[in-house]
Amino acid sequence: MACHSACRVFYRRLVSSAAEAKMPPSELRRLRSAVFSREQARQRALITRTEKIEVTMEGPGLQGTLLVMNKGVSTPYSCARHLTEWHVNSSALALVDGELWPLHHPLTHSCSLSLLTFKESDPTQVNKAFWRSCAALLGQVLENAFKEEFTIELLRSPELPVISGAFCCDLVLDPKLDDWTPSEETLRSLTRDAQQLIHQNLPWEPLEVSPTVALEAFAHSRCKQEEVEERAAESPNGTVTLYRCGDHILLSGGPLVARTGLCSQYEVTAVHNLDKGEMGLHRRAQGLSLPLQLQAHHTIWRRLRKRAERLVEVSPPPAPEAAPPSPVAETPAQTPSSAPQQ
Repeated sequence: MACHSACRVFYRRLVSSAAEAKMPPSELRRLRSAVFSREQARQRALITRTEKIEVTMEGPGLQGTLLVMNKGVSTPYSCARHLTEWHVNSSALALVDGELWPLHHPLTHSCSLSLLTFKESDPTQVNKAFWRSCAALLGQVLENAFKEEFTIELLRSPELPVISGAFCCDLVLDPKLDDWTPSEETLRSLTRDAQQLIHQNLPWEPLEVSPTVALEAFAHSRCKQEEVEERAAESPNGTVTLYRCGDHILLSGGPLVARTGLCSQYEVTAVHNLDKGEMGLHRRAQGLSLPLQLQAHHTIWRRLRKRAERLVEVSPPPAPEAAPPSPVAETPAQTPSSAPQQ
């Protein structure tokens, strides 16, 4: 374990040195996607023979449906394709033996499988994944929105409930843009960029990797290196999950929905200035969207949009409580009778 930690520290120093070199955003995307592809191919090459697993489908009209799939290759999305077009188009997430499972993540054992849509009786988990996915899409749009000579650093985005009124993506722009304030036309342009990605119906491909692989992918981002370390420490097995959407690679602390096409009525509503940090001026981009299966009347949408323009305040995580001091028996010498009472 000590050797493993030392290697991690050494590798982090190497990638920190790489972070000093400025690279165009398009080149960074290409490098990160190449690391993702190489690791994905390595993991797939570990499957040297086809093993069959039995997947018992659960859900309305599916009781008793048994699918025979390929271990480590077939995904919940593969299972949906054996059912109906409705299941393919409507499924956002899956439950595998009761555990939340991304739709494009390979199945590893015989299991029971439920395909989740936005019309579940309890849509809490699907809504969380949707909001998280909308924020990921916003980050992808922002990373592509500026000229090549400007750097952009996506920060760890806050996990927010849907009732917050807007999904958020925190970022730091090039210092040359500190005085930049987005106009209404700029926000509309960002919205159009997002809608193009939605129209492409791109999958969010998950890949569970070791921290070393994730650090290599984000070798030119100190911020993402720190996030890799944080998420690895939070993970029960010490791994992190990368997602790829087109050529955009991101970290996520929870599952994303299956594809960009599940987003609808998507708008970028505001970019607020926050405080200055070590890297520069922090900003919070915000947006609003509804799932494809749910639509709002234009009057309701206008009210929701107005709310989504206001800055979403994010409370810092509560600090761990300090352990109470160990009781110490006081002697008359330590506490003289003349000492004042506390």
